[in-house]
Amino acid sequence: MTDEALIPASPSDDDYVRQVTQAEPLPLLPEHDPFALFAEWLAEAGKKEPNDPNAVTVSTVDAEGMPDSRMVLLKDFDARGFVFYTNTESAKGVELNAHPKAALLFHWKSLRRQVRIRGLVESVSEAEADAYFASRARHSQLGAWASDQSRPLPDRLALERRVAEMGLRFGLGKVPRPPHWSGYRVVPQVMEFWRDRPFRLHERLVYDRVGDAWTTRRLFP
Repeated sequence: MTDEALIPASPSDDDYVRQVTQAEPLPLLPEHDPFALFAEWLAEAGKKEPNDPNAVTVSTVDAEGMPDSRMVLLKDFDARGFVFYTNTESAKGVELNAHPKAALLFHWKSLRRQVRIRGLVESVSEAEADAYFASRARHSQLGAWASDQSRPLPDRLALERRVAEMGLRFGLGKVPRPPHWSGYRVVPQVMEFWRDRPFRLHERLVYDRVGDAWTTRRLFP
């Protein structure tokens, strides 16, 4: 039996009425370029989210078809897709290399909004990966060399020892990008924008890619 004290109660009718009376009227979401709409929402999240407005859930499948999800940070996006970086030998790297499809989920609690994305996955170019890696803090660069991400760790000391070893290896010189570290671009085929509305009558606008263009449809909440 779930401890009811841990689960917030569902809003009452009075809660919804207060939400309606206190909120400004919202026009329907505009059916224009989905990347422009995403940029608008991300910019608003950057002003209101207390931590990591660019945090996103990445979902993949393993060799048995079992779904797998984890949080990463979005590092770039444009009309080509949405980019994040990782150890390519990690669980998600292995899964993406074997099954280059993924789903992304952005949830901005402070805005009561989310964006769901499904698409094909491709590796970023060597130049893109090099440029982003060079922009990282030196300790993060050393950590990328030291961590056998997703693989068994004997104890915390083993990781700290590896980081120290990498610090000695590269000294004060430039830390190059590890061969096992790069980025993935999710090329969206479907993008859904969800916005909270009173009485659970939420707004859902879906963009479907058709060649180089997009069509739109609205869904029941």
